[in-house]
Amino acid sequence: QVQLVESGGGLVQTGGSLRLSCAASVRTFSSYAMGWFRQAPGKEREFVAAVSWSGGGTRYADSVKGRFTISRDNAKNTVYLQMNSLKPEDTAVYYCAAGRVPWAVLRRNPGDSDFGSWGQGTQVTVSS
Repeated sequence: QVQLVESGGGLVQTGGSLRLSCAASVRTFSSYAMGWFRQAPGKEREFVAAVSWSGGGTRYADSVKGRFTISRDNAKNTVYLQMNSLKPEDTAVYYCAAGRVPWAVLRRNPGDSDFGSWGQGTQVTVSS
């Protein structure tokens, strides 16, 4: 089990930027694929972005492609989500997830059942 702690959420105006961080407490962080998901009020949790264990492969939901960037620093056991050009529809609780997910699964945009460990979530609110 991987312990995950997200940070960096907050309130931002439309068009603004935020950077989410997720710190993992595990010795073998570099063996885990990492993902970001989000859940808006009254909606199901949805995939946002994922990165392979090496950082060489990334995937994005169509709704955030070109605006969000996922990256990881295996030396710091941390994954990031840089969010630019934020829109009110990006408002949600954002969750970090870890799992031993092969690239063959990541490249089809994984679902939340593909990840075994989750953080507690961080709120992102975009005002219009």
